[in-house]
Amino acid sequence: MFNIEEELKKLPEKPGVYLMHDKDDNIIYVGKAVVLKNRVRSYFRKTNKTPRIEKMVSLIDHFEYIVVGSEDEALILECNLIKKYRPKFNVLLKDDKTYPYIKIDMKSDYPGVFMTRRILNDGAKYFGPYPNVSAAKEMISFIKEKFKIRQCKNFKNQDRACLNYHIKKCLAPCMGYVSREEYMKQINQISMLLDGKIDTIIKELESDMNAFSENLEFEKAAEIRDRILAIERVSEKQKVSNISENNIDVIGLYKNEVTVCIEMFFIRNSKMIGREHYFFDELKDMNEDEIVSGFIKQYYLDKKDFPSKIMIRYELEEKELLEHWLSNNANRKVEIKNPQKGEKLRFVEMAELNSKITLENKVKDKTEILTELRDVLELDRLPLKIESFDISNISGNFIVAGMCVAQNGVIKRNLSRRFKIKTVFGQDDPRCMQEVVTRRLKHSIENPKGGFGTLPDLILADGGITQIRAIKNALDEVGVEIPVFGMVKDDKHSTRALINEEREEFEISENLFNFITNLQDEVHKTAIEYHRKIRDKEMTKSKLDYIEGIGEKKRTELLKKFGSVKKIKEAEIEELVKVKGINENLARRLKEEL
Repeated sequence: MFNIEEELKKLPEKPGVYLMHDKDDNIIYVGKAVVLKNRVRSYFRKTNKTPRIEKMVSLIDHFEYIVVGSEDEALILECNLIKKYRPKFNVLLKDDKTYPYIKIDMKSDYPGVFMTRRILNDGAKYFGPYPNVSAAKEMISFIKEKFKIRQCKNFKNQDRACLNYHIKKCLAPCMGYVSREEYMKQINQISMLLDGKIDTIIKELESDMNAFSENLEFEKAAEIRDRILAIERVSEKQKVSNISENNIDVIGLYKNEVTVCIEMFFIRNSKMIGREHYFFDELKDMNEDEIVSGFIKQYYLDKKDFPSKIMIRYELEEKELLEHWLSNNANRKVEIKNPQKGEKLRFVEMAELNSKITLENKVKDKTEILTELRDVLELDRLPLKIESFDISNISGNFIVAGMCVAQNGVIKRNLSRRFKIKTVFGQDDPRCMQEVVTRRLKHSIENPKGGFGTLPDLILADGGITQIRAIKNALDEVGVEIPVFGMVKDDKHSTRALINEEREEFEISENLFNFITNLQDEVHKTAIEYHRKIRDKEMTKSKLDYIEGIGEKKRTELLKKFGSVKKIKEAEIEELVKVKGINENLARRLKEEL
């Protein structure tokens, strides 16, 4: 039995990382500390805490900690453990996408230019990151249109030139029509373009253009002139006002009562190469500087490309530590700046404004969906909390149910619940549905502040009339009124419509249709995954699982010692009692049962 008060006394006065566990041994929070004893004990003091921390502390069943040599090491370990366990009370970056880069394979005699998401130590040149595929593809298309480099992925000598040569989009190095020196001149110009050295490349191209003009090669001179104009246009399009920094990330934050939005601007070589945004729920009572610190740790943990400066509004308590960590990972200096005036502050403000607009648009989209749902179904109020249920079984075996929740128009996976059927034996989905919904409703009626929260504004069943009536019976049983509708599918198992108890179908827009489909897919996934887990667990049980007095630990020890149930069966009593936890009476029972 873990005694929190006793364990707090044992905490060392050293730097380290602590992991908070709930009663099911799930890790719900990971943190770092300069002094473990002070930091961990602070959670259990009777001081004012934010509602979020109060809730987290109420769920702590036990904790563990790892002592390290320095605060730097604690930060690195904290980042890695958050990524591994994804605790519900940490700032979690859900978007694990890898950003596209433009790659020039310099080891080839005639290098190509491609898009990639992986940076390898292969001697190639990498440019980026680009915040989305479209931006990277647009730049590659521009390069292929304005420079006559090869467009084939696998370069080799050919018997005849491809179409690109004949339409003057390639110099056909595969046929030996261009020298490597001439070809590499183009590759160097492309590198300068991607590196932002626009003035240098234009000077070089102007020199080439003048040389062609003097030699009366006016067609080639005109081609170079068009290339210069195109580069100037694309450069001007990307240029970011008068900002002088070559390599910065700008972070803006905005939060409402429910969600936090972080907007990032990527500026490389004084050019805005794009932006990205991220949403975080359940952080409304967390300070902005804490949110930004947590985001920086998550975002830059596995990055290969680092900015020289990160610009933010807030002074971070961990600023020096984060700068040191980022600089070590980048193998050069990385600074976190809080601009107070001028162009740099304007960009932070611009990022903040965009995060506000992005979040407001998201809220607006969700509100429109809920408003439409209310109007279509003629509900008395907006269905801010929607719950959906689904039953899963195989021929009446391993019967389970899944429940998923949409709050304020967003599916909340952390609020999903799974149920084992307790009172129904055999295949009777409506009775199973009635049991599950009754149990769920009683949770909220008996404990409104419990894990199920308040009652829903709307219930959607994954099925038709029989499921709707089963839920209505559950509502009557507990004495509450909640609107109920069914989500029905077509012959191809795709969402078809919403229906009521009178089999009336409701016409909905594409946006609302997509929302209902996602809800139906989510509840079906929740139920089927739990069903598979129960089924697989049951099918892998051995005879040992049904013997009284043999729990998981004793079973593990027996199998570790003998290797199989068959060998346990063949063992003598004297051999069995040598196993930890097995006395003579239990050994004899084992022999009899097996």
